[in-house]
Amino acid sequence: MHTFEIRERFLLDGKPFTILSGAIHYFRVHPTDWHHSLYNLKAMGFNTVETYVPWNLHEAKPGEFDFTGALDLARFLDEAAELGLWTIVRPSPFICAEWEWGGLPAWLLADRDMRPRSRDPRFLERVAAYYDELMPHLVDRQITHGGNIIMMQVENEYGSYGEDKEYLRAIRDLMLGRGVDVPLCTSDGPWRGCLRAGTLIDDDVFVTGNFGSRADENFAQLKAFHEEHGKNWPLMCMEFWDGWFNRWGENVIRRDAQDLADSVRELLELDGSLSLYMFHGGTNFGFMNGCSARHTHDLHQVTSYDYDAPLDEEGNPTEKWYKLRDVVRDLFPDAWTAEPLVKKACAVSAEDIAFTGRCGLFENLDNLSEPQRSLYPRSMEDMGQSYGYTLYRTKIERDVAEGADERIRVIDGRDRAQVFVEGELVATQYQEHIGEDIRCPLPVAHNRLDILMENMGRVNYGHKFLADTQRKGIRTGVCVDLHFILNWEAYTLPLEDISKLDFSAGWREGTPSFTRFEFTLDEPADTFIDTTGFGKGVAFVNGTNVGRYWEIGPIATLYVPHGLTHAGVNELVLFETEGHVHDAISLRAEPLIHTLETEGVE
Repeated sequence: MHTFEIRERFLLDGKPFTILSGAIHYFRVHPTDWHHSLYNLKAMGFNTVETYVPWNLHEAKPGEFDFTGALDLARFLDEAAELGLWTIVRPSPFICAEWEWGGLPAWLLADRDMRPRSRDPRFLERVAAYYDELMPHLVDRQITHGGNIIMMQVENEYGSYGEDKEYLRAIRDLMLGRGVDVPLCTSDGPWRGCLRAGTLIDDDVFVTGNFGSRADENFAQLKAFHEEHGKNWPLMCMEFWDGWFNRWGENVIRRDAQDLADSVRELLELDGSLSLYMFHGGTNFGFMNGCSARHTHDLHQVTSYDYDAPLDEEGNPTEKWYKLRDVVRDLFPDAWTAEPLVKKACAVSAEDIAFTGRCGLFENLDNLSEPQRSLYPRSMEDMGQSYGYTLYRTKIERDVAEGADERIRVIDGRDRAQVFVEGELVATQYQEHIGEDIRCPLPVAHNRLDILMENMGRVNYGHKFLADTQRKGIRTGVCVDLHFILNWEAYTLPLEDISKLDFSAGWREGTPSFTRFEFTLDEPADTFIDTTGFGKGVAFVNGTNVGRYWEIGPIATLYVPHGLTHAGVNELVLFETEGHVHDAISLRAEPLIHTLETEGVE
């Protein structure tokens, strides 16, 4: 059995050990590609893989746990072990990670008396129930039990959020009480304020820092904090940022490959250890993208989590991979390295993809959801919904002269509202514009009012984490003239199952719709959906939601891993909210990225 210790150095089997780690999030990579990514990490000369654990996927509904298929964490760890990789697991309730609400399950928001990420007993009770299910998948895979887990994290960047030491100790104790006995750690910004607030250094929980350059300066701050508390610990960067994430309406962020290699070399020559964030970024499938908090206008992140990492979104090596392997070969000549695995994606022309139907959302509401009735509109979370869209419907009476404008206002909603009167779009409002006057004529005496609300992703980091804006849908009500309107039906649309769509039900131009295509493959293959010409929505391949698209860019494709396709006929469905539809679409062999003239979403 192997051993791992933290003294003045990391010791593996009693010998000095430099952790060369890279982050691969199993939940952002299809299981059929886990080996591909892990092998490429090993072939670059690295010895450890690090991953977060997303609570919101493993317990999508209260008390219902899933550790199978794409969520089979144990299998991911075992595949790493088979390749000779050690693992660092970060199972903290909060993960940040540019992931929807930082990985916390949205159903926690239904309890307005609970304060997540605090010592609140109600929150800790939910974490305890989650850990009861999670920890058995980890405990027997610790190095202390003959496995490959060498370290686990208590909380993630808590010093950027709070300073509740009792909470941190409670999370630690929940882990220890369920059999965790490998060294524990925290990771925070490397300056004193962050470290003081977010660590348990006086409880001997190992302290690491997160940064992406200037290792000499950042390690000096980290070392000073260690010494202030009487520690002579090794220096480690738990997240060495080798790229960055991207947001809608902004140009893709890139980092020079040689600059990264030089920065990593600097860190390693300081006798430091690191985990590259990310090694393989992967994809925010479904509705799992996060959101950057801003004072008024939050910025939602794109579906691709390519991150400009050493492996691209598909999992193939970039220039960074080769330059980092050169650094390893130079500084660690005894490390095993090899040539990387490389996949090829396929392209399918529009002429070879069949348009097979289109149907409207309004015409299919009863096939997708059962209406919930209430006097006033309720938030998504209060109706048991976490992600996707909600369609609110009622009747409003015309009180003004025929042809005159009526005044409609959506009061207190998030994140994006499309307002329809008698099936005609009268307004689209986004974030801070929700609540402004919508003036339009009401065509008949009693009018159907439909409001399609989209949850575009909850904040994953920063001061708005617990703001009421993280509750989605309509939270207060809708006013016509000056009064709130009653008697609502709400159709929750998480779009987890679109198999009951009726493509013969019809569609009205300009309204949200589903467009279906079929394409044929000789064998399963990676590909990229070219969404050029469509407006905004999500795409489904053989029934699986592969993520959001939006015409504002910068990325105009959606990655489809080969594990979601099969030999023969495959189905592609686009749910389009803007009415921008086409009868033709193509698949590309590489992503399509635009350079934008302006920055940010207007």
